[in-house]
Amino acid sequence: QDNRLSIWSVGDLGNAGLSGEYQGEPQLLCDIRHNGDVMDMQFLDQERIVVASSTGTVTVFRHHQNNQTLSANQRWEKAHYHVDQDTSCGGAACTGVICNKPEIVTVGEDGRINLFRADQKDAVRTIDNADSSTLHAVTFLRTTEILTVNSIGQLKIWDLRQQRNEPSQIFSLTGDRVPLHCVDRHPNQQHIVATGGQDGMLSIWDIRQGTMPVSLLNAHEAEMWEVHFHPSNPEHLFTCSEDGSLWHWDTSTDVSEKPSFLHQGGRSTTYFSHNTINQSVVSAWLSNDPTKDRMEITNLIPNQTLSVNSLDILGPCLVYGTDAEAIYVNRQLFA
Repeated sequence: QDNRLSIWSVGDLGNAGLSGEYQGEPQLLCDIRHNGDVMDMQFLDQERIVVASSTGTVTVFRHHQNNQTLSANQRWEKAHYHVDQDTSCGGAACTGVICNKPEIVTVGEDGRINLFRADQKDAVRTIDNADSSTLHAVTFLRTTEILTVNSIGQLKIWDLRQQRNEPSQIFSLTGDRVPLHCVDRHPNQQHIVATGGQDGMLSIWDIRQGTMPVSLLNAHEAEMWEVHFHPSNPEHLFTCSEDGSLWHWDTSTDVSEKPSFLHQGGRSTTYFSHNTINQSVVSAWLSNDPTKDRMEITNLIPNQTLSVNSLDILGPCLVYGTDAEAIYVNRQLFA
């Protein structure tokens, strides 16, 4: 009933002991009450955090580092709503938020997409009936394009420069309309996108071609809640699930000097892997069967039983939160 947004310091890597183990407990720096469940959040910059609420409101909190306090800096009341913004119970959960400073995009259970700009009171753009079903997650494809996933198995691209309220492309899982819960795009190869959904499958898409995933990989036994490419080593991907597992997908293992033939615009290009990091990655994620002798999959929490709801990753550091009301920090991903 009583929710909070908290900022923690998990210490500096400089404090690691000889074994690389971090010495010392995480410190709670500050926290603040939050109205509604926190559905998603993201840093906008060094001191501002954008938070999506189940009440439909989107709030920007400012972290004052000089005196370690949090304050609400800006708020868009009922950015998402079912009936109208004015009825007391009309809010619809805001399910996802993504920032590309100064722009903030939010999606919600009402199928609406909002584009806000930090420090502007009104939405810059709202696509009211963007989707007839719930939008579960959103990410930027480029500065002017976003990707959304919905509860009937569709991945859509929206060009924010276009005034019409239609997606520029629609991709979908074949047949069963399995809800998609999460999406991430490859940090260097922007046409490669990963999604996960209710059936626990990991789907890899190449948005330059076709409308279906390039590969469907058997993963978790229950809903996949989050998928992330490693921002600087994108041959590594991480997924977490309701089944209590968190998987590390590593395609960097055996990418020996096999050429891979990619047809781009009709001509075949030969890439030798490890030429550049990008090229080896392309061949791995987009090969017909990435798992075949090219991928190592490790469950990072083998005996967890409760849902792993969220994860994020930077450098050698993986952070994840579970239904055990605990947050875990793994600092030795590539040890």
